[in-house]
Amino acid sequence: MPQIPDGGPQPATPAAYFRAIAQAYGARGRDVTPLFDRAQVTPAQLADDGARFSAAQLELCAGGAMRDLDDEAPGWFSRRLPWGSYGLLARASITAPDAGTALKRWGRHHFLLTDDIRLDLAVEEGRAHLTLTECREIGLAGPDVREFCLMSVLRNAVGLTCWLVDSRIPLIEAAFPFAPPPHADAYPRLLACPVGFGAPAARFSFDARYLALKVRRDEAALRQMLADALPLIVHRYRHDRLLVQRLRSLLAARPGDFNRAEEVAAALNTSIRTLHRHLAQEGTSLQHLKDEARLAAALRLLGRSRKPVKQVAAALGFAGEKSFARAFRAWTGESPAEYRNRLAVQ
Repeated sequence: MPQIPDGGPQPATPAAYFRAIAQAYGARGRDVTPLFDRAQVTPAQLADDGARFSAAQLELCAGGAMRDLDDEAPGWFSRRLPWGSYGLLARASITAPDAGTALKRWGRHHFLLTDDIRLDLAVEEGRAHLTLTECREIGLAGPDVREFCLMSVLRNAVGLTCWLVDSRIPLIEAAFPFAPPPHADAYPRLLACPVGFGAPAARFSFDARYLALKVRRDEAALRQMLADALPLIVHRYRHDRLLVQRLRSLLAARPGDFNRAEEVAAALNTSIRTLHRHLAQEGTSLQHLKDEARLAAALRLLGRSRKPVKQVAAALGFAGEKSFARAFRAWTGESPAEYRNRLAVQ
């Protein structure tokens, strides 16, 4: 039997999603065994809440179920969404000028396909919230189907938007309207953000600046993508067009808070490898941006406040006044005191 490649990190997809696919087959009187055999999903694994599957296995099974059942929402809603339904949503969104408009269109047109759920986009205090509201009972095919549905619809909407603007949209947090399942530990790994349960509705939240990113895809690219669209749901988009911009904003707001790359990556909700890759693509480095932010803050504090140099050094994360003075001289060619004296006589 051929081996299914993991396609990346340690498998994280819970058995509940595969049970949901099995329940959808059962509701239609169909046998899921041939599909699961191809994906190397065993009955023992399905019954084990601790079992985890790869993204490649989910991609194979979800795509197979959608085609076999001619339903791109297998068992989720009160009526089928025939094969090609989500392609229609993508076509409606590709002419949008930006990510925010594309997401709003996707939500409006999804409601035309099925009024079982409603998708709303709102912005509050710099955060965008994509909320999925259940208008009637979801998952009539079985108890795991609702969970699979809520996760998949939100990932589909955000995944398509990432593709449209050619940028990863990292989540700040996610929430779901059910109690923590036995496999709750899988959710932060799948979404790479803090996840809460028992919320009023399912919701993904992210930096609202991503809504302004321009759509970059055309009809030819759309046709190619629709030939194999499942990766947009089960894999995170790699390229983040705003990562360096978010890093600059973070360092400007907190110039003295980060001593290690691990701390910066965690604050940006990304990996160290991804952080350094994006910085290299921009022709810069983390140290350069940290120095840039510290210098700007130092000039501001020295020029607009009467704080002693020792306090300025501490505010910028330096171990002491001497190390700050050395860095400041390397940046400007003069000491902090000389800089202040020069300003005073101008």
